[in-house]
This record gives sequence, C-alpha cells and structure tokens, in this order.
Amino acid sequence: MKIVAAKQLASKLKRDRRHRKNSLLSSNFSLPSSKMRSKDKIAYFYDGDVGNVYFGPSHPMKPHRLCMTHHLVLSYELHNKMEIYRPHKAYPVELAQFHSADYVEFLNRITPDTQSLFSNEMVKYNLGEDCPVFENLFEFCQIYAGGTIDAARRLNNQLCDIAINWAGGLHHAKKCEASGFCYVNDLVLGILELLKHHARVLYIDIDVHHGDGVEEAFYFTDRVMTVSFHKYGDLFFPGTGDVKDVGEREGKFYAINVPLKDGIDDTSFYRLFKLVITKVVEIYQPGAIVLQCGADSLAGDRLGCFNLSIDGHADCVRLVKSLNLPLLVTGGGGYTKENVARCWTVETGVLLDAELPDEIPENEYIKYFAPDYSLKIPSASMENLNSRSYLNSIKQQVHENLRSIQHSPSVQLQEVPPDFYIPDFDEDEQNPDERVDRHMKDKQIQRDDEYYGGDNDHDHIMDDS
Repeated sequence: MKIVAAKQLASKLKRDRRHRKNSLLSSNFSLPSSKMRSKDKIAYFYDGDVGNVYFGPSHPMKPHRLCMTHHLVLSYELHNKMEIYRPHKAYPVELAQFHSADYVEFLNRITPDTQSLFSNEMVKYNLGEDCPVFENLFEFCQIYAGGTIDAARRLNNQLCDIAINWAGGLHHAKKCEASGFCYVNDLVLGILELLKHHARVLYIDIDVHHGDGVEEAFYFTDRVMTVSFHKYGDLFFPGTGDVKDVGEREGKFYAINVPLKDGIDDTSFYRLFKLVITKVVEIYQPGAIVLQCGADSLAGDRLGCFNLSIDGHADCVRLVKSLNLPLLVTGGGGYTKENVARCWTVETGVLLDAELPDEIPENEYIKYFAPDYSLKIPSASMENLNSRSYLNSIKQQVHENLRSIQHSPSVQLQEVPPDFYIPDFDEDEQNPDERVDRHMKDKQIQRDDEYYGGDNDHDHIMDDS
C-alpha cells in the first residue's frame, strides 16, 4: 500500500495554481449524464492515530471503529484500487475558517488534568458528559478535520473523482461549541474549501441524527443546499430538523429536512431518498456533493432507531455516485462498531464498483464478526411507523419547497482564493525510522483499554484464551 504524506500535496497544489486560472462555476450547468464514468479515481484518507483515542468507559463513541473499518478494507484488498493518503493535521488557523478563534484555542490547550480549572469555559463550550475532554483531543480533531479538508482540495484540483474520509462526518459541532460527540465540524470546513471552486455545493446526510451543525452554518446562503434524512420527534437528539425548517434570507428553501419515524426500512427509505435527491440535483445543479454516511441509521445500532440493512444504506451511496459529480464521502455516527466497519467497507466497495464476497476475510478483528463472519447484516424485525400517507406528505412538502426555487442560484465569477496551506516541509528530510514507525501505528490492533465490560457498554467481550 502506497501511503503519500498529504503535506507533500501542498507543493503540487501550489504549482498547479500557478499554471491555471481559477474561477467559480457559472450557473450554466447541465445535469450530468446517467452514464457512469469508465473508471473513477478514488482518494482515501486514513491515519491510524485517529482510532486510538478513547472517549471514556461509558461513552458510546468508539473511534476505534475506524481502525476496524480500515483493516476490513485492507482485508478485501480495496486499498489496491485507491490512492491512500495520510491527512495533514489541520492547523488552528484552518479550523478557525469556521470555528471561533477562542473556541479553537481552548480545544488546543484543555486537557483532562486541567479541565477542573476551567469550569466556566467547559460550560461555555459545551464540553463535559457528551463531549468529554480526553487525552489527545485536539490532535484527534486535527486529524479528522485535516482528512476532510485534504479530500476537498484534491477534488478541487481534479486529482480525484471521489474522496473518502471515514473519520470525518462530525456534523453536530457548532461555530463556538461542541455538540453530540462532535468538536470540530469537518464537514463545514470541507464545504468551505469546495466553495472556492464551485458555485453550489450539495450536502446530503443519512445519519439517523439531524445534521444540525452543517445546516446552521449555511442556513442563510443559497451557495449550499443541505438535505438531511433523520429521526425527528420523541425528544430525539438534537431535536431539530422539522420539514418546515427551510432556511432563511438568501438561504430560504435551501435547507431540506426529511423527518422520519422509528423503524423505516430499506424500501421506504430508498424510495424517498431517490425521489428527493434526483429532484434536488435537477433543480439545484450542484458542482460538487458532500455525502455524510452516518451508520447509526442501520438496524441494531446502539443509539439508532431505523431499520436499514447495510445494502439499503449502501444503495443511497450508489445513487449519489451515479450522479457523476465530484463527491466527498465521510463517516459520521455509528455505535455498533462491527456493523460500522461492515457498512463503510461495503460502501468503499460501492464507490470502487467492487463486488465483495459476503464471507469476511481473515483480519485483525475477525472475532468481532462472529458467529457468522458475514459482511452484510439484514434488517431487523421491527415495526415501520412511517405510514405511506406520512411519507407522501413529507414528499409533497419537500417538493413544494423545491418549487419555490426558480432556478439554481448564480454566482458572480471571481478569482478563487488559494488553498489555505501552511508552509511546506520536505518529508524526505525527516528521520526515515520515525516515518516507518508512524506508518506502523496504522497496523496497531487495539488499545489496551478499548474493550471492557460494564453495565453501560454493549461491545462484545472477547475471550482470547
């Protein structure tokens, strides 16, 4: 597997900029042909360090699911069909392109040992139970945000057709505070990068939770259309995302919410997803798409309440890929780790047009896919509370909102600002032993305290004896 340091990309991007004239797309944009490109070029971003952080013994978020996903991708040899990159760690000034400087600075300096000294700031920035302070918190944010930023830049420079960062997709983070296990909103940062080259960006979210942080960031602009399919009602987090929430000012009707009830199944979800997304693309004519693939919408998720199979979830990814637009794909929620790994591996295969055998190959985490060692999981046996009449009413309201958009918004042509990269470094000047050692970290199997027993945890407890 060839791993290319993402910071080396900076020099190439700067050289490329000197040889091209950048301008935003005009509104003269036609819907892409349904004919698939002969072969998409896929960029995949991964840093093993992002999976080594630990939110705490009773916390449902397990970043180690990212290591499990990566090893499953390797076991199916999908890495041979992609370009693999280690993302750069996003600089504080990059994070401050969206987040407030004081919030970024606080994330940078707070530690588990010092948090008791900053009780007022902890409340101000919504840090605590859902969003705990843990070791290497800021580096964790830098890595997953850097991956999404790098993915957007590769797309902007036409160095790939599809860019994947399963570590990204933390859609709840706000400008000045953490929320819902999310500290830095990498999706907003990635979209801001894409807007340097594209007049319009479409954001699609299939996490079971409403993509409130992304919607809020672009609620007053028509440059980004946000479309979120999510559970709504019954005080389900975050409590936003009513179909009537459509954006304001210039952004009115450019926020689309598809609120759903418990138990929605593959057939109902995909039918609605296809109707909404194809109509959105036809009317809005985006230049690029960001797809958040939260896996907590799968059946059996610890925090979810939908009833999607992995195939049903992946069908949505397949549809978006078929639109033949520059595509940035991220992860998101997902709290049954083995199913998250299954889902994002299958969807990596979908993006590569690769059929994967259902029997999971030998890998470092094979025990966690017992007893059947199957890649796919079916839907569960649960009631679908989304009646046909309810889904029809949602579809009708969404279409009425879309009809309010006369045509895709136009953007005045202007020079595209440069990519916000900090000065280059030469990786060849680094100690080669240190480089190899960092790469070997990606092969780390598990952290000692990742798997544990307790009333608050439902992960499998494996017996190595």
